[in-house]
Amino acid sequence: MKKTLSIVMAFAMGAALLSGCSGPSTSETTAAGTTTAAETTTAAPETTAAETTAAPETTTAAETTAAPETTTAAETTAAEVSLEGPGQSEPVTLRIGSLKGPTSMGLVSLMDKAEKGEAEGSYEFTMVSDASELVAKVVSKDLDIVLVPANMSSILYQRTSQSVNVLNINTLGVLYVVAADDSIQSIPDLAGKTVYMTGKGTTPDYVFQHLLAVNGMSADDLTIEYKSEPTEVAAVLKEQADAIGLLPQPFVTVAMAQNEALKIVLDLTAEWDKAQEGQEGGGSLVTGVTVVRSELLADEASAAAVKLFMDEHAASAGFANDDVAGAAELVAQFGIIEKAPVAQKALPYCSIVCIEGDQMKEMLSGYLNVLYEMDPTSVGGQLPDDAFYFAR
Repeated sequence: MKKTLSIVMAFAMGAALLSGCSGPSTSETTAAGTTTAAETTTAAPETTAAETTAAPETTTAAETTAAPETTTAAETTAAEVSLEGPGQSEPVTLRIGSLKGPTSMGLVSLMDKAEKGEAEGSYEFTMVSDASELVAKVVSKDLDIVLVPANMSSILYQRTSQSVNVLNINTLGVLYVVAADDSIQSIPDLAGKTVYMTGKGTTPDYVFQHLLAVNGMSADDLTIEYKSEPTEVAAVLKEQADAIGLLPQPFVTVAMAQNEALKIVLDLTAEWDKAQEGQEGGGSLVTGVTVVRSELLADEASAAAVKLFMDEHAASAGFANDDVAGAAELVAQFGIIEKAPVAQKALPYCSIVCIEGDQMKEMLSGYLNVLYEMDPTSVGGQLPDDAFYFAR
């Protein structure tokens, strides 16, 4: 029973990292841009605790399937042509699910093109706040491709009896330490201080504990104050001039706007890379990955559609990095972040990428190995084999 509860918790623990760049409300959006179901969020300018990747505050059982939703005409049309399995006739409509945060921010250009009928492929997009909902919809075959926290992709691989493949890495680390204290320039500089963060026992917590360990420290060398959600950490940073917070974007941007003395003092992705220098198999601090149901790769037509999506996803991620102002407008338009100016400030720090092939395998496998060594249940009890990593 204890192991089961640990695995259930692991399903939700990466979502905050991926949800880290979200806005005040969540909706499901189809390729036609139709809002179908409003969902409740906890953050003022975005969603849950640090990406995003599972919910670092309140976790949701991964076995719970989302409540039935109202189907619109646009969704019905997409469903009629979407792929339920191999052998379906074209056109193939891929049903894409993402979290309301950096993963969706990397998709906004493609979402906009799909809405206007300008995309090369045919897509239906669903955006949610809870990563466990995406997991449930892949298991039930209601979604074909999902953008989920890195650790949850491994859990999904085990849960589906190795029936999913990872296509790419879509986001790297989005965690930052913010403070008004210029003396903090490395992890050891946090000794004796108090750090406010969310998500005890979640991926962000594992990352921070790992960085403490590789720097010869432990939680006993400082005080960690856990809050239920990032907005609480931001509130502390606003009220206490000497407070130190570990936050994802765009909470970092929001906190710095509320307290002009705050600045980013540590980038946990950079600290992770520094810790891995000269070591084998440490990978990179991977936040989000893109996963596909394996049966789609077994059919010629659907496999071609998946590869086309990979190309269009890469182009969309490139747009988010190259045209920050334009991407920020679309981020606000799709309701991921309420205001475009906040999105524009946050986007450069959301580490949106599109990495596939051997580089993806090296980075992701190393990261999953670090999590496995800290807690096997965080990756589903065992590490994925080579068949998990798709290469074209």
